Amino acid sequence: MMDPVQLWSRRSLVAGVGALALASCGKKDDPAKAEAKAAAKAGPNTIEAAVAGNWRPPADRARDVWRHPVESLKFWELKPGQTVVEFWPGAGWYTDILAPFLADTRGKLYEALLETTGPADPATAGIVEGFQRKLAEKKKVYGEVAFTAFGPTSGPVAPDGSADLVLFLRNLHNWMAGGIAEKAFKDALAALKPGGILGIEEHRGQPGRVQDVLAEDGYVQQDYVIQMAKEAGFVLIGTSEINANPKDTKDHPFGVWTLPPTRLSAPRGEPAEPGFDHSKYDAIGESDRMTLKFAKPK
Repeated sequence: MMDPVQLWSRRSLVAGVGALALASCGKKDDPAKAEAKAAAKAGPNTIEAAVAGNWRPPADRARDVWRHPVESLKFWELKPGQTVVEFWPGAGWYTDILAPFLADTRGKLYEALLETTGPADPATAGIVEGFQRKLAEKKKVYGEVAFTAFGPTSGPVAPDGSADLVLFLRNLHNWMAGGIAEKAFKDALAALKPGGILGIEEHRGQPGRVQDVLAEDGYVQQDYVIQMAKEAGFVLIGTSEINANPKDTKDHPFGVWTLPPTRLSAPRGEPAEPGFDHSKYDAIGESDRMTLKFAKPK
């Protein structure tokens, strides 16, 4: 018969082994945490890690469900170490993903900002200065980003034949309104290496309608974009419905800007209309968008 001391010791040993086993199981059952820790140590060297970066504002991250950055960038064939040109980055929604990824993988990012020479207004200069300041204040995150310009009289957006990927991200309608869409395609073609990719995300207009050449409602027909790109010398190599939204009726009172995230309640430049009911447009969500991939001929 086992005495009480021996019995207590054996029970303690069993309990200790059981606790260790449970702890071990807990670690094995939570690979996501281990993966996240490893990614944090390694830095944003994958597209997924860059998208998950805690430097991205919560409001930007909330829009991933509409903009699908991981899927879009993979569709456009973004790879580690590439040279990338982003036209008119705005406040930097995509820059917050591209810059850390390219910095961590020894790539290069050119930001073709709004042209501020000539008739540029103070608001335009303020946008550019704010964007540059944001990147300069967090060089450890963004790395060394090169700033160029794009506009009616701008020069090269990057050295000729240097870029693997050029991105037009929801800006083509602006360039149509400004009469510089053809120049955008020409400048992109010059910057790209033979075989390089031009990726486009744009608000998609209703097929069959006559395209407004100024795109005043913010929508552009997909066939029209494809034709412009082909006329500039690009070859269409892929289309995707990643960023499609079939709920978008494309007939909103203040154009595409009636929808989130802009949510206009009056014509652009005019004071908001008190009491405007946004619910119908909020229920639609963000716009229906084309996602296109072109190549510069080899």
